[in-house]
Amino acid sequence: MSKHSRTLLSALLAVTAIFVSCKGEEEYAEPEAFSFVVYPGARYLGQLTEKTKEAHKTMNPAVEPPPTAIYDTDAPVEQVAEYYAKQYGYKGVAPDMTNNLSAAKPQAYYRSGDLAADQAVIADLLKKMNMPTDTSKAQGTYKAADIAPRPNRPRVTVQRPYFDVTTSQVVDRTLILMSR
Repeated sequence: MSKHSRTLLSALLAVTAIFVSCKGEEEYAEPEAFSFVVYPGARYLGQLTEKTKEAHKTMNPAVEPPPTAIYDTDAPVEQVAEYYAKQYGYKGVAPDMTNNLSAAKPQAYYRSGDLAADQAVIADLLKKMNMPTDTSKAQGTYKAADIAPRPNRPRVTVQRPYFDVTTSQVVDRTLILMSR
């Protein structure tokens, strides 16, 4: 999936980017089967998950959507991000993508963004999907964390608040987007 496609897909849900690699991490044994690690107490967002898969099919009709699951929780972004970094065997979550100007991109890092700007990126996609989303309600900034995937685990994006394109409202909960 191209970076542009990932940006559109992530933005549809709550806006997100995707990441990779860092040196100096310890070896980590993965289970054989692909699996999602669900944050304790998180609730599954079936409608957003299905709309994300539909968005993928709209952008790439010939390609099967990757395994994807979306949840949300009342827990703070930092707590959820640290949980996933620990579950994946990473040393922690870097303050940003530059990792204090290190040459290597961190496996887990924080970032921020603007809900309105992210929704503007996917406006055409929403029209193609015939989604009557009022993107003018996507106002404010958010804090997010990106967690790089492991061989049998998806990449994870954590964000608070997020814009729910199915209800046209900003939700003050932490969104957890897991996608291969």
